[in-house]
Amino acid sequence: MIIAQQKPIQEIAEMIKDCRKVLLVGCAGCVTVCLSGGEKETEILASELRIMRKLQDNPLETVTFVCTRQCDPEYITPLDNLVEDVDAIVSLACGVGVQYVAERFPTKWVLPAQNTNFIGGSIEHGIWEERCGLCGNCILHLTGGICPIIRCSKSILNGPCGGSQYGKCEVSKDTPCAWQLIYDRMQSLGKLDKLLEIQPPKDWSTARHGGPRRAVREDVIIG
Repeated sequence: MIIAQQKPIQEIAEMIKDCRKVLLVGCAGCVTVCLSGGEKETEILASELRIMRKLQDNPLETVTFVCTRQCDPEYITPLDNLVEDVDAIVSLACGVGVQYVAERFPTKWVLPAQNTNFIGGSIEHGIWEERCGLCGNCILHLTGGICPIIRCSKSILNGPCGGSQYGKCEVSKDTPCAWQLIYDRMQSLGKLDKLLEIQPPKDWSTARHGGPRRAVREDVIIG
């Protein structure tokens, strides 16, 4: 799941300071789950912006809509009937959604209301943690399902560094040492011998090299 955080209201207000009417588009996907860009957040943001502008004696008209997703073109087609007379579109989706909306409406100014932070998951209500570094070459089968690329502060592939003490990372006493977690998991699975296999230096070309990555599923391409 993509984790995003809404930009400060002052920053968003500055983006649209010259607009008279804006369309705010929420997303029912990841940003709804992480409580930053769903229906509730979209309506609150619209209300806050209107109040700010009213206090400035500079009224703002808002239109709101929540897409099922903004990262698939077919889900943003309902916006076609809403964009004609707006000065800008404010997307509460992740950076992918903002770009898809901008591509759909090339004559409209499309603005991001979120900062896209990382890909992760919930560890408890209201708290999300980064769990995947999007490296393009998953080795979780060798590390007990615990990613050393993102959960180790130094992305070390062959055991802990010298700064690890009592199961904690030297970066913060609140951060568990990923390699302690890996060791404990592999020990419980009876697979400690797997950790004796030395991993070569990470091939980062699978992560981000030579332009944007693309995935193609030939079996689902129609026509």
